[in-house]
Order: sequence, then C-alpha cells, then structure tokens
Amino acid sequence: MVEQAMILPQPKRRFSVASLWSGCLSHKWFILAVVVLLGLGVWQGARTILGPAIVVDQVKRGRLIETVVASGHVETPFRVEIGSQLTGTVQEVLVQQGEKVTKDQPLISLESRELKASVVQAQGAVAQAEARIRQIEELTRPSADEALTQAKATLLNAQKTYDRTAQLEHNGYATRAALDDAQKTLDVARAQMRSAQFQVYTASPGGSDYVMAQTLLNQARANLDTAESRLNYATIAAPRDGVLITRSVERGTVVQPGKALLVLAPAGDSQLVLQIDERNLGKIALGQKALASADAYPDRRFPAVITYINPGVDISRASVEVKLTVADPPDYLRQDMTVSVDIEVAAKDDALVLPLRSVHDVLSGAPWVLGIKDGRASQRPVKIGLRGNSHVEITDGLAAGDVAIPQNSGVLAGQRLRPVLQ
Repeated sequence: MVEQAMILPQPKRRFSVASLWSGCLSHKWFILAVVVLLGLGVWQGARTILGPAIVVDQVKRGRLIETVVASGHVETPFRVEIGSQLTGTVQEVLVQQGEKVTKDQPLISLESRELKASVVQAQGAVAQAEARIRQIEELTRPSADEALTQAKATLLNAQKTYDRTAQLEHNGYATRAALDDAQKTLDVARAQMRSAQFQVYTASPGGSDYVMAQTLLNQARANLDTAESRLNYATIAAPRDGVLITRSVERGTVVQPGKALLVLAPAGDSQLVLQIDERNLGKIALGQKALASADAYPDRRFPAVITYINPGVDISRASVEVKLTVADPPDYLRQDMTVSVDIEVAAKDDALVLPLRSVHDVLSGAPWVLGIKDGRASQRPVKIGLRGNSHVEITDGLAAGDVAIPQNSGVLAGQRLRPVLQ
C-alpha cells in the first residue's frame, strides 16, 4: 500500500498598514542613530585635531577710567554730645532717636521745684536790696541833707555869738566864762556840721552806705541770674539744627554733669570716612571726585570729593583714613550707613583695553596673558597702565584686535583650541 503525502496549502501572508509604519519608523531611528554617531565622531575628531572652542577677549580701543574702590561709613564732620549741666532727675524726654530737631528746641526736662524755689528766694533778695537803695535815696539822703542845712545854720549862729562875745570880752563888757561858753557852743556846732556832712556823703553815690547797699543789690541780682540759669538748665535744648543719632536717657533717670545723654549730628554737609589700602596712597589726592552708593541703595549713586587724607598709616590694617565731603547728601543717607566709593584717579580716552579677567599676575611686576599662536595657547608678557574695575590698559605686548584667553577657561599654554569672540 503506497501512502500518498498530502500537501496542505500554505496560508497567504498578509501585510497591514501598522506593520508597514512600524518598519519605517524602525528604519528611520536606525538612520538617525547612525547620523548622530557619525556627527559625534566628526565633532570628536575636530575637537581632537583643532581643540575645544574657547570664548576669548579681544583688545579694543576705548575710554578707560581707573578708580580706587573702597568701603566706609557716613558721618557728620563733627557730632555734638548733649548732657546736663546739673544733677537732677529726668522728668520727661521730649524727643526720639532719629528725630530731626531745630536750634533751641526742648529735648529733656528735669525736676525743677527746688530750682524754682531758689529763683523766688533770689528774687526776694533782689527786691530787698532794691528797697534798701530806695530807702537811702528817698529817706536817708534827704534827712542827711536837712540835717546838714540845720547844722550849717547852727554853726553860723554859733560863730556870730562867739564873735560878739569875744568883742564884748575884749571891751570889758563880758566875762571870760561867757566867752568860754560861746567857744564850746561853736565847737559843738562845728562837730555837728562835720557829722551832717559825713551823713550826706555816706548816703550819696560813692559813699559807704550807698556802696554797701549797691553791692548787696549786685550780689542779689547775681544770685538771681544764677538761680534762673540753673532753672533754665532744667530744660535741655538743642544747641543747633540736626538729627539725634543716639539717646541714652529715659524718664526717671538721675543725670549728672559730664555724661552724654543725647548725640546730635548737626545739619549740613555729610562726609564719608574710608580706609584706603596704603598701596593706593600714591594714586589719591585732595580734590579728586568720586561716586558713592549706600549698600542699602546700590542703584542710587551720589557725588563726593576727597577733602582729607590722614598723614599717618594704620599699621594694624595697612590702610590710610580718607574723608570725602558730600555737599548735597541724598535724603536716604543716614549716620553710620555703610557706603561703597569709586574714586576716579585717572582717565584715558584712546587706550588699548582688555578685560581684567584675561590678565595673569596683575599685581606682580611681570603680568602676562595667554594669546593664540598657530592654533595653540601661547603665553605672552604684557605691560599694563591704567586699571579699571573690570578692564585694564595694555601699554605693550598686544595690539588692537589681538585676543587673550580668560583665566577661568582652564586652558594651559601649548594647548590647541579654537577661539570664539564673545
């Protein structure tokens, strides 16, 4: 029996749209991956052959301003410490720290009952002394004048009586005893005359009684002035216009002379006090202009002028104290506020300028830059002139259009690179 193999028919292969799309996508991703790999290979090859692309700085001509930068604080040319001139208890503090005050404005009041009593007592002493003067002028002096007039009349009468008695005694009509009585009467009249003259003199200006009374009046008035002054001291007033920057007193405080209770910054010019590195001492001079800004308001700048340079050097900080006057201080400026100052020490219009970041060893005697020669970084010595905040003047070693590699690029001398201008 012969077996016959049955040949079954093969199913027909079906193609769908989804399968076609999937195949195309797979093919495209494969091509893209190949292109990316080829690109990376080309880039890596170019990088290996030509070096990495590095942003470089170019030497250009332009204006360069050299400045000395320093920080400091604000203060007035002087400050006034306000204290009490007597010992007492504070009754009221009439102002607050930071408040603007005007000249003669009351600031502090002290307990003043005893001082007022002293004034009343002194006023009484003055009134008593003045009454004594009036008594001399209105009573004592007129009485002395009357007594003098009477003494003159008595003396004149006694003199006439004596003359008549003497004549009668000479002619034998009067006794010696009568003449002696007339002489005694004349002597008494003369004594009364001298006494009346003395009373008039002492009661007259320049006389002892009048001078004594006037002296007592002057002393009483002086005591009154002292008492009134002490009473005035009980109210402590502002000596001038300004701003109170310190207050160290409260109600009930017992104050004494010599202790500062308030500190006043007088109104007017303000000054900036800086500490300049002594290495820059040769660059600064009186009259140089500067621009300053408060750290609290960095976007607002105001002008200032150098008006003082300390002749000595602070050895502990290797710095010099410099003061700048601000003729028109802005409203926001406050005492002891921190400021940053740029002092213009030199300027040049047509200078070869290069960013400071591309210059190595600027502070040394041999600065240098990394230039480019034959596609490789090459060290080149340079000479520098003016130094600004971010740029420096090149006086030798580079020309306009030359490029230099910034220090932060990480490039070493001899390394191959491709320069890219910023």
